[in-house]
Amino acid sequence: MCPMEPYTDMQELLVYVGTRESSELVDAVVRGGGTPVGRPEDAEVLVWSGGDLADLKMMLHDDLAWVQLPSAGVERYLTAGVADMTCPITNASPAYADNVAEHTLAMILSCARQIHPLSRRSAWSTPSLSRLHGATVAIIGCGRIGRSLITYLDPFDVNVLASTRSGTPVPGASRTVVPADQDEIIGEADYVVVAAPATPETAQLMGSAELEVMKDSAYLINISRGSLVDTDALVAALEGNTIAGAALDVTDPEPLPAGHPLWNFDSVLITPHVANPDAWDAQLLAPLVEQNVRRFLRGETLVGLVDTDLGY
Repeated sequence: MCPMEPYTDMQELLVYVGTRESSELVDAVVRGGGTPVGRPEDAEVLVWSGGDLADLKMMLHDDLAWVQLPSAGVERYLTAGVADMTCPITNASPAYADNVAEHTLAMILSCARQIHPLSRRSAWSTPSLSRLHGATVAIIGCGRIGRSLITYLDPFDVNVLASTRSGTPVPGASRTVVPADQDEIIGEADYVVVAAPATPETAQLMGSAELEVMKDSAYLINISRGSLVDTDALVAALEGNTIAGAALDVTDPEPLPAGHPLWNFDSVLITPHVANPDAWDAQLLAPLVEQNVRRFLRGETLVGLVDTDLGY
């Protein structure tokens, strides 16, 4: 549980940042009011900046009062022992959502304007283009990234449909459904954006049945995890022209091997898991770390809390 009262220890709040060196994150801890320490066993807070998961597991101890993770997806950290911790765990989703949403918008626009297939051609042609303005976008798993994407889509007068685990209406979406009813919105969409977290329940969330529901003029956009899309089913849908194409920042397998069938489709745009480049991680994460250190010291709820039972 997050502390309900302000932090009143006479001792300083001791924070270990590791294992990758990051002056940005160390400075963020100081700005937030914490004191960086050189050994994880001396720390009350662990800000994990990345590295070998075996090292992370060794650094976890019962005296930790909070663990900050460096990525939005937490599935691999949970299996490394973080799920066994009783202290609050926070992820980096609040820090990266806008960045990933921007990449997603670029992918959608590329599909609408056929930028990717046109860039591959070596002769002048007259393609059939579409407009994003007035289109329908379904966001499957409309969490922080999806909600940020809605703000990016607003100038295009897009009709947004959303699915969430709870079905609670999402601001900016004309309709929100629960996962059991997501086929309703998948079948209406011109662009289906997969933005759900990777959990056992979301594995191959977009399989043959879901791809068959999509319009033959629709595009699949995956910026979450490759495991959420059945790759074989996607290849079959592309070969059968039952969907117009796809834009993928993540794949299964990943990295996508040379010679994989997905590379052969002009209608498929693939980026190498760079919606949020690793080089930007510390820069974007630092403000969140600073904010959460302050919130912890004040006894306020931390931002980006992970539900280890749900897996995100």
